[in-house]
Amino acid sequence: MSKIVVLGAGISGHVAASHLRRKLSKEHEVVVVSPNSNYQWIPSNIWVGIGRMKSKQVLFPLAPLYKKKGITYKQAKAITFHPEGDAKESKPYVLSEYVFGDKKGTTEKITYDYLINATGPKLNFEATEGLIPGENKVYSVCTYGHAEHAWEGLNAVIQKLKSGEKAKILIGTGHGKATCQGAAFEYILNVEQELRRHDVRDNAEITWISNEYHLGDFGMDGMLMSYHGMTMKSSEMVEMIFEDRGIKWILGAGVNKIEDGIAHYENLDGEFKNETYDFAMLIPAFSGHGFKAYDKNNNDITEKLFKGFMIVDADYSSKPYEEWTVQDWPETYQNPNYKNIFAPGIAFAPPHAISQPRQSKNGTAISPSPPRTGMPSGITAKLVADNIIDSIKSGKESLHHKGSLGNMGAACIASAGYGMTQGSGVSITTYPIVPDYKKYPKTQGRQLGKTFGEIGLAGHWLKLALHYAFIYKAKMRPFWWLIPE
Repeated sequence: MSKIVVLGAGISGHVAASHLRRKLSKEHEVVVVSPNSNYQWIPSNIWVGIGRMKSKQVLFPLAPLYKKKGITYKQAKAITFHPEGDAKESKPYVLSEYVFGDKKGTTEKITYDYLINATGPKLNFEATEGLIPGENKVYSVCTYGHAEHAWEGLNAVIQKLKSGEKAKILIGTGHGKATCQGAAFEYILNVEQELRRHDVRDNAEITWISNEYHLGDFGMDGMLMSYHGMTMKSSEMVEMIFEDRGIKWILGAGVNKIEDGIAHYENLDGEFKNETYDFAMLIPAFSGHGFKAYDKNNNDITEKLFKGFMIVDADYSSKPYEEWTVQDWPETYQNPNYKNIFAPGIAFAPPHAISQPRQSKNGTAISPSPPRTGMPSGITAKLVADNIIDSIKSGKESLHHKGSLGNMGAACIASAGYGMTQGSGVSITTYPIVPDYKKYPKTQGRQLGKTFGEIGLAGHWLKLALHYAFIYKAKMRPFWWLIPE
């Protein structure tokens, strides 16, 4: 009998636990440890943030589902990692603290044979002074709760606009090294359309602020893509969309302080500027959770497991940007020091950025961190689960399932406005996620036939269909595994 512990119940954790439970016999135990009581389909938070969906449409409680499917669920948070056990516990374990119920505040050593760290990122709002969701007129859509508050703030601005007042709206990244530009991109387009729907667009000034060097970078160094029979850069496509909708933009901006209605930022020229606003939605920096690890003698071995996020089978050697290659990226997401520990999705430490790193003239890092959300999170979680399943069934380590962001494609449907007749979506596929400049030197590191973009109403229908499909899949309804990651 094997015991597999999954830390986190987001996209990666839930996907891994689902496949483990489906493919392993009941003699093997699957345990999910997560401080969150609900599963949430994060890509639809933007629609909660414009009042077009309620929170209940993007979430469901985990405990009843896991009980029904035979998955042990503990509403707790991991505190420390003990991959060798200790003087009292011979098996490896994670020390966790319960966050709900009669056990709240108590700790438990949760032993394991295999551990999947799918804790994702810490939303590091404190890295930017004053960036507090719901305060200083600044909001977030990173969680369904944040998105609800964002709609309250946006709706208040809409009511002001309806009375004839003017307003400034600022949307983008709230830190020099923030990622998830895609979520902010979706939100700004949805907000712009909602203002038009309420017939108040002419009273609002909308501005995009980002740490990107070019529009459409998205933390992936931009893309050269096929678009309506043409070859177009992603920067040109986003510029076209923004100009069509009257959205202004500020690039190369590292927001470093938020005051009530004022965003202070530094640009790549080393200038310190500010932008006023009446409503802002700014994505925070992502960071690791600050976990500590100890050996059996209680010596600190954090550096064996973590480099901010968890260390996996990547090349973490320091080398100049010109020497980075797709071979630097992990394939199995296995920790090299403890072979029964894995970290898919956002939980693994990337070997380096995907976009070219840049600093201001003052030495401040202002460029996107690499994204690992959505489709890559699900794919990497499934391959980790499949390797563990094969290892358990064969009785020996099996790492046949591999998938690097350097040879993996991704599809993204970015909502550009909600509505069955007036909605819009920007459909983008890219292959590979990490550009391979040696294999595709003339097309900015990507294969043109598999990297393309489309804009239109069909994109909205597809985005909405995917919302319901992935909620169905997450609830493990009949034949859920036929829906790809």
